Amino acid sequence: MRGADQPQTTMFSYVSVEDRIPADHPLRTIHALVQPILTALSPRLDAIYATRMGRPSIPPERLLRALLLQVLFTIRSERQLMEQLNYNLLFRWFVGLNPDDAVWVPTVFSKNRDRLIEGNIADAFMQEVLNAADVRALLSHEHFTVDGTLLEAWASHKSVRPKDDPSPPPSDGDPKHPTVDFRGEKRSNTTHESVTDPEARLARKSHGTASIIGHLGSVLMDNRHGVIVATDVRAPGHAAERDAAVEMLTTLDPRARRRTLGADKGYDTPTFVEGTRACGVTPHVAQNIHVNKSKSAIDGRTTRHAGYEISQRKRKHVEEGFGWGKTIGGLRKLHHRGRAKVAWIFSVVTAAYNLVRLRTLIRAGVCA
Repeated sequence: MRGADQPQTTMFSYVSVEDRIPADHPLRTIHALVQPILTALSPRLDAIYATRMGRPSIPPERLLRALLLQVLFTIRSERQLMEQLNYNLLFRWFVGLNPDDAVWVPTVFSKNRDRLIEGNIADAFMQEVLNAADVRALLSHEHFTVDGTLLEAWASHKSVRPKDDPSPPPSDGDPKHPTVDFRGEKRSNTTHESVTDPEARLARKSHGTASIIGHLGSVLMDNRHGVIVATDVRAPGHAAERDAAVEMLTTLDPRARRRTLGADKGYDTPTFVEGTRACGVTPHVAQNIHVNKSKSAIDGRTTRHAGYEISQRKRKHVEEGFGWGKTIGGLRKLHHRGRAKVAWIFSVVTAAYNLVRLRTLIRAGVCA
């Protein structure tokens, strides 16, 4: 018997939003992880919103949950996020909005987000995620991996102009997309900079590849389950990755002993190896031996141990975090300008990745 196509005339629903979300939905585990984290952050949020004057702001807990949704579901902008919150019951349930609650204006949402940036909430949220992993015995305090990746800035090559003459090039009648011919012009970070994002730098991943305008994002990963324990964003440079690695090592708990640090061939320099050992860490760096370099900074005293081989095998998992961040988290092309905001979103995306890792490990029964 054919069913009738009746128009939707029902005004009220007697089924709660909680009952509409499947019991095994992946967001339920993440929601359960996020709730105690936000409770732990409450005193810090109180300090940011200490003033009692003016209208009540967007609850910061809801703001943070909405930011997580933006990362987890690859939502490109705040405007699209507000559109999704308007009709998506799953998103409303996760954020904490009732079905009849009005969504926020995108500009108001952005301004409230800037307050969290000033309060350095991203790093605090990241630390609480790590505490949640540590309580469940999912972190190793002895074995780590470091690596960096280029983050393409929200700027084009047309915005790169000489520092001594940043005036726009002659217009060809197209104010939005002018034709700029810089063929044959030698451009470097010493003489040129982007007028769109002055803190971004011209860089390339390797010889023979095209240069991009970007920032350098580095991470320090735990080797046990691939959880990222520290992040760093700075300008790309010859020794920027290695300097970031040493700086992240100094943030670790100094009470742990016999630490190791896996890394690729780009970290095989005497300066980095000495700096790592000065931090009390054994460098398990891949040996960079080729035709033009006959000696590595890592010798047989390190490579002969079985732990060195394990570190070289485990360090490849750091690429999973970079791949997730660029494919899912929106880091392939940044939507923020300035190193402070880039570091903020890099930390938020990393925290979201860690939550996904914890959800996977919890559902697999790996927790102690």
